[in-house]
Amino acid sequence: MGIAAILNCLESGIAFLGAKISSRRFSGHNRQTTMKFPQPFYKWRPHPWHGLEVGPDPPRMVHAFIEISPFDLVKYEVDKVTGYLRVDRPQRTSSQPPALYGFIPRTYCGKRVAAMMPRAKRGDGDPLDICVLSERPITKSEIIINVRVIGGLPMVDDGEADDKIIGVLASDTIWSHVEDIDELPQAIVQRLRHYFTTYKVMPGDTSQTVSIDGIYDRAHAEKVIQAAMADYSDEFGEG
Repeated sequence: MGIAAILNCLESGIAFLGAKISSRRFSGHNRQTTMKFPQPFYKWRPHPWHGLEVGPDPPRMVHAFIEISPFDLVKYEVDKVTGYLRVDRPQRTSSQPPALYGFIPRTYCGKRVAAMMPRAKRGDGDPLDICVLSERPITKSEIIINVRVIGGLPMVDDGEADDKIIGVLASDTIWSHVEDIDELPQAIVQRLRHYFTTYKVMPGDTSQTVSIDGIYDRAHAEKVIQAAMADYSDEFGEG
């Protein structure tokens, strides 16, 4: 066999192998495009403020995205652009959060929330904050939990409505009997009020901008959540 004939055979073999490889790649690609995923399926991580549901039965039962646990001495906040937790600052005082702390997805403290708060000039422009009580210690943040709403704290910070909704972990057997805030031990409610009125205050600081006038019950807390949901729709659309 001459050299030309040998080269022709080699070229034919290479072409045949190339066609087989392309065929396998193509059929593999087809298999990938027909794969089934459970619904809903998120190809990318949803933004915890905008991509999660308000809850299974709002305003009574809501989701809470937890940013801070009672064991954190650093204040973490969700980055509004990326949705990841960002370090805001180390806590300046010795106070520790008395409960899990985060926010209710797809809520916004705007004009409706501010209208429900005496002395508030505006909402704070953030999602609605929530404190969650759990009998067992939960040390992780960046988690989603189901919360039964029981009341709240009417907090004003520098003229902005900054409500703190209070709830209990929905699956917590120890707190399963609690339906309203007056069923909590008063020491827990006082601890929550004390934390939020003092956690920014340093010795000698006389420029206190935070005030909490009492507490409110479940019925009012549910109205605040509904107002925050409506404010969210105004600000970002129904989605």
